[in-house]
Amino acid sequence: MAPPPLPPPDPQFVLRGAQSAVHALHFCEGAQGQGRPLLLSGSLRGLVHIWSLQTWRVVATLNGHGGQCVTWLQTLPQGPQLLSQGRDLKLCVWDLAEGRNAVVDSVLLESVGFCRGSVLAGGPQRWMLAVPGRGSDEVQILEMPSKTSVCSLKPEAQARLGMPMCLQLWQADSSPRPLLLAGYEDGSVALWDVSSRKVCSRVACHTEPVMGLDFDSQEARGVSGSAEKALAVWSLDEQQALQVRGTHVLTNPGIADVKIRPDRRILATAGWDHRVRVFHWRTMKPLAVLAFHSATVHCVAFAADGLLATGSGDQRISVWSLYPCT
Repeated sequence: MAPPPLPPPDPQFVLRGAQSAVHALHFCEGAQGQGRPLLLSGSLRGLVHIWSLQTWRVVATLNGHGGQCVTWLQTLPQGPQLLSQGRDLKLCVWDLAEGRNAVVDSVLLESVGFCRGSVLAGGPQRWMLAVPGRGSDEVQILEMPSKTSVCSLKPEAQARLGMPMCLQLWQADSSPRPLLLAGYEDGSVALWDVSSRKVCSRVACHTEPVMGLDFDSQEARGVSGSAEKALAVWSLDEQQALQVRGTHVLTNPGIADVKIRPDRRILATAGWDHRVRVFHWRTMKPLAVLAFHSATVHCVAFAADGLLATGSGDQRISVWSLYPCT
């Protein structure tokens, strides 16, 4: 008989100072001269907390969204700048250099939906931003920091995709043309060529809205979760055609977020059933179910060193060390 599987570990640490439900998480590598990464969290009450993973305490609190939920956090690769997106229809650009915590720019958004933005670095001082657009089914692409409108990506009317629910800008190593993966309300995932403003391909992955997706550009494989009880794995061929490769049925419906670890060995999902599920990315073999939180898990994030952070409606952030990076 095979030995029974080992029980999942406890969190390495639990952060309890968010003061409201945690809806966004992001690791900021090597910022402010610290050896370990900082962890950034966005809360239902509109606050962004910056946590030290050396002292496990808040080192700064950013208040730029008027008490409205912070839904997305991202740092820019070219410097200590932070983007925060809130339900106040605003995306703030923060300067975090040398301990500063000031809003240096902002972008007014035109959609109050749940769709988080996405960033593609284009050079030392230039980057591209994708956000939900003016029309309910549109995605707006901006050149930053000039805020110049590059284009608006609007599906054909007969497609009836509904609202964009999640976005990921990326660029193939073999091409300078930026691409956008978008998950839609109708359960489909579409690949856009931003330069030509056309859909390269689209595939029906789910019967419910796509709540989160992540893409492994080295393997040309992606994964998406939705309001239903299944993860979909899909791939992109050399003709830029999307194909569903398989589905993994879950115990309970509802995936709020999905992330592939930077070393592309495991992935984690944030569940409406209060669970975080961990899978082997290549085989999709289930590895662990983390049953620590007592409310919906809204977000998951990986650090470059493999640490996993999970944020929940129970106002807690748990930090886990699972299957160490090799």
